[in-house]
Amino acid sequence: MSQLTIAPDAKVTLHFAIKLEDGQVVDSNFEGKPATFVVGDGQLLEGFEKTLMGMKSGDEAVIDIQPEQGFGMSNPSNMQRLPRKQFGDMVLEPGLVVSFADASDGELPGVVAEFDDKMVTVDFNHPLAGKNIKFEVKILSVE
Repeated sequence: MSQLTIAPDAKVTLHFAIKLEDGQVVDSNFEGKPATFVVGDGQLLEGFEKTLMGMKSGDEAVIDIQPEQGFGMSNPSNMQRLPRKQFGDMVLEPGLVVSFADASDGELPGVVAEFDDKMVTVDFNHPLAGKNIKFEVKILSVE
């Protein structure tokens, strides 16, 4: 009996780590409970799923993911300049994550890029947009 390989609609259980090029770990479940998903269900970005195709239980890999296959390129139109007064007495600093309400009353995080006395530039791009990612995986099971 041959082992199942990862293909569309397969149920996959794995340990993973997402790392930046410098080795900084952004997310990992190697020390915790493994993740389970069905290929194509939208839980995992399509670019990440494609790299897993053909792998089987027991396989391990470190895969380079380019921005176009990962979190996309940084989009300049996602940089917004907002009036400083909109932030009230908040102490601002570059890198500060601020939550805004989106059109459907959901939460939309933005990162303060720069500011002065009158305006604040907020980056609404995904924090990993434009970054090359290392996707480390260990496949535990394929059903």
